[in-house]
Amino acid sequence: RQRLEGASFRLAKVERKEKRRGPAPPFITSTLQREAFRKFRFSARKTMTLAQRLYEGVDVEGQPVGLITYMRTDSTRLSDDAVAACRDHIRNAYGPEYLPAKPVVYKTKKGAQDAHEAIRPTSMEYTPERVRRFLDDDLFRLYKLVWDRFVACQMVPAVFDETVFTIEAGPYEFRASGEVLKFPGFMAVYVEGTDDEPSNGQAPEGKLPPLAEGETLACRTIDLQQKFTQPPPRFTESTLVKELEDKGIGRPSTYAQILSTLRDRGYVEMKDRRFVPTDLGILVNDLLVANFPQVMDVGFTAQMEAELDHVEEGKRDWRELLKNFYAPFAHSLERAREQMEDVKRREEPTDIACERCGKPMVIRWGRNGFFLACSGYPECRNTKEFERTADGGIRVIEGEPTGESCPECGADLVIRRGRFGRFVSCTKYPDCKYTSPVGTGVPCPQEGCDGELVEKQSKRGRTFYSCNRYPACTYALWDRPIPRECPDCGHPFLVEKTGKGGITVRCPRKGCGYRETGD
Repeated sequence: RQRLEGASFRLAKVERKEKRRGPAPPFITSTLQREAFRKFRFSARKTMTLAQRLYEGVDVEGQPVGLITYMRTDSTRLSDDAVAACRDHIRNAYGPEYLPAKPVVYKTKKGAQDAHEAIRPTSMEYTPERVRRFLDDDLFRLYKLVWDRFVACQMVPAVFDETVFTIEAGPYEFRASGEVLKFPGFMAVYVEGTDDEPSNGQAPEGKLPPLAEGETLACRTIDLQQKFTQPPPRFTESTLVKELEDKGIGRPSTYAQILSTLRDRGYVEMKDRRFVPTDLGILVNDLLVANFPQVMDVGFTAQMEAELDHVEEGKRDWRELLKNFYAPFAHSLERAREQMEDVKRREEPTDIACERCGKPMVIRWGRNGFFLACSGYPECRNTKEFERTADGGIRVIEGEPTGESCPECGADLVIRRGRFGRFVSCTKYPDCKYTSPVGTGVPCPQEGCDGELVEKQSKRGRTFYSCNRYPACTYALWDRPIPRECPDCGHPFLVEKTGKGGITVRCPRKGCGYRETGD
């Protein structure tokens, strides 16, 4: 820092050049799922369900119309007629300067089945504006996404003016880069989303000031930052689909099912829209890798997919393929039957003493994951939740006090966390098995209902709030209800939502714009 504070900063070099950025190819299944997640936070399953409806047909002006082509494809191929119609649309809607001299052709990746062309609108007559009133919001958003991507893929590149400053300060050299959009090209219609991965620090900084080469610069502040290599972030729906595609695991028709199976079987839970493995997922993975190492190898899965393609193409005999696979697999299966660990009987000793009988607690496996249990079971049935610390230690998780008493035995009630989210339970568990959902203190607003809105968790791990009189009352909402009356319209409660911009409190009544923002 001292050497920099006394140094003279000089703009040693200015580089200016024109940079072009081409449009993304038309959608295939994986890229449609990824982009729908990036822009709308649609799950892969939801994206495919909506795409299926658009493909099968919706009622437009009194007749059923299939609005997009087949949505399970790995090919970027486009028909000549579709491209010609798209080029006419670009010429008429945006002008000849947005139209390349020749149609843009995209190369399909190696190994693609190429059975269907890329995902595109079936006709340029059905513009998003024309069909808007016939589609619900989510259906329209997906259709417009397909439309925009298809139109953009046949437009000219965007043009940027890029400037790079090289600044010398004694023995040190600094670089700053910036770019300004000169001609939008395809970006007038569509810009591809990103996965919000950590930046490598090389992204352009925007417009740089007009400085001349050789100019002396004033150093206003010196900001020293030490950065460390970060572990790769956990997968989102978008990045996991990309990983499956890159590794050759699955096919366009199975990506959504793979992701859904991980959640439905409890192998992962969603936190901040990212996949986090559960105790069950880690345990199942460890057992399978230990007992079926060949089958669990990513290379084996990709190779099997390729071999099945060869069978479909008539290049490989299916009987031989099954024989080569099943013989070693049957051997591994028999060995697993004899040697695979029975996790239900596994007990990992700890140095934590049971406060009821004094015997040491052990880690055991249950249907909700690992937990602490008294080694004196069944004489002592004391259990506790725990979590592992960064150094591998064990920390007991005490329930959050509610200040209420159990209606069945009179003991204190606490809030615990289980497989399906938070819940209220008795401190005398397992002797007393009373449980209830976590209440919000907000009465159900449904007319004629005397229930309370309580906290619940969906199968996908997302918290929501619904009436405790379900199924008699089906009222539900995603945002957390707060027992505060709206000061503007008098609605009996407000709702709280936490997003990237912080916490927002608003009135849920349509037409009322009351809103509070905070950190």
